[in-house]
Amino acid sequence: MATSTTAPAEPTVGGRHGWGIVAALAITSTVGYGTLYYAYAVLLSPMAASLDASTTAVTGALTASVLAGALMAIPVGRWLDRHGGRALMTTGSITATTLLVAWSQIQTIGQLYAVMIGIGISGAMILYEPAFAVIVSWFTTDRRPTALLAVTVVAGFASTIFMPLTGFLVAHLGWRGALLALAAVHGAATVPLHALVVRTPPHINTPSPTARPDHSVRRAVAGAATRDPRFWILAAALIAHGAATSTISVHLVGYLTSRGHSATFAATATGLLGVLSVTGRLVLTSTRRRLSVTTIVAAIFALQAVAVLAMPLTAATRVGAVVTITGFGLGFGITSLATPALLTDRYGTTAYATIAGRLAAPATIAKATAPLGAAAILHINGGYTLLLAGVAACCVLAATGMLARATAPPG
Repeated sequence: MATSTTAPAEPTVGGRHGWGIVAALAITSTVGYGTLYYAYAVLLSPMAASLDASTTAVTGALTASVLAGALMAIPVGRWLDRHGGRALMTTGSITATTLLVAWSQIQTIGQLYAVMIGIGISGAMILYEPAFAVIVSWFTTDRRPTALLAVTVVAGFASTIFMPLTGFLVAHLGWRGALLALAAVHGAATVPLHALVVRTPPHINTPSPTARPDHSVRRAVAGAATRDPRFWILAAALIAHGAATSTISVHLVGYLTSRGHSATFAATATGLLGVLSVTGRLVLTSTRRRLSVTTIVAAIFALQAVAVLAMPLTAATRVGAVVTITGFGLGFGITSLATPALLTDRYGTTAYATIAGRLAAPATIAKATAPLGAAAILHINGGYTLLLAGVAACCVLAATGMLARATAPPG
């Protein structure tokens, strides 16, 4: 007889301190993504010129950073389930601040790679995954979506805030001075908030065995989840979707300019993806009372496939480009909200961070490597038709996987 992989949720709280943690994590996630990830696009060209390196080599350092963060997701998840987020996130924010300072002093491409790998590791300790794990441990099922939405809505504007800010700093201070300023912002915002505001819920601190599962229980729940076919179906869907979104985010500017648009319009239109990711999250939260999360996400993934397939027909005009980008952008950040809901609904909160880390690792690897594969396709094929077809196929696969997960037999 098959055994259910669903674990009962631990008692969770919320209250004034819980919402204080949400506010703190909204700020730290915004600053973290802005300084450790989005600033890189602005710094890329001046760094390449200063280091006398190709933009490809410098871009590879960011890929190495993302891959390091993906590999770190699994041990970070285990730590969070056992010890909570305060010490981990404080250590990560101090380390990331130090590495931003070190980044400003690099002289070789090898040093850049070393620093960026360190930033990827420290980022895994302070960005969405640990923030979500903290929130999941604090809030009940009815309040958790609102808490997660608050963090992702605010952090969704990280690129809108930090890319122009970084550009301003580079123009006035140079890229090294800009990094020192970003390090100051990062340290001032994230270190005290992680150290002073993030707390472990009271029920985790109690010695009662019914309130705090021991490590063997967590291992059993996590092991049961990874033996569940639905876990791997969800993983496949998120891998496919991550590959699609990262490919579009990297190559959309090039595609739009190939269709005759100016670089300014192409960059501005691509920037809509960040704003639209917030819109998609609001759509998910507002409609999940009437429809299942799986159904909503599958529908949005399918809409993304349609939007990408329509690009060759419509993207030659500005209106057509904006319409198709809007269709794709609605699903740009939806998995960040959907994944916690899907995991906690099926496996509870007992081993949430461990299970989420095991799921995040392959999806993040796909996000990091897919743009490189897309670049190879462009080099070999010489056009964007095959690339767009591949992105659309990934979106269809992701939508199909979400629906298949809902109907698959339990593990």
